[in-house]
Amino acid sequence: MFHLPVDWLVVLQTFAPLFSAAVRPCAQRLLLGAILAPGKRTISSILRVLGAGQAPRFQNYHRVLNRATWSARQGARLLLGLLVASFAPTGPLVFGLDETIERKRPAECLYSS
Repeated sequence: MFHLPVDWLVVLQTFAPLFSAAVRPCAQRLLLGAILAPGKRTISSILRVLGAGQAPRFQNYHRVLNRATWSARQGARLLLGLLVASFAPTGPLVFGLDETIERKRPAECLYSS
């Protein structure tokens, strides 16, 4: 693998419980490549930025996203924990909301006859 700073290893290990031992190395490489890849983050561009553009069995990386059993919701929860710990470790969280994010229904749905 790569020689990474300890801070990066902590981030990668945070997401380790989401994946089985067999899938974990591919998932960690994909996460690292997604952080480093410029532009569109396809599997191919992620592998290229990691220097594995011609990797044998590249289809295993695709299977992490479409066949491996893992919870995106649990991943989002772990990511939120990292973000809160990084940006608001001691203070309160303040969220600003407005009505522009509210879902609008088309006029024909509101006034049915």
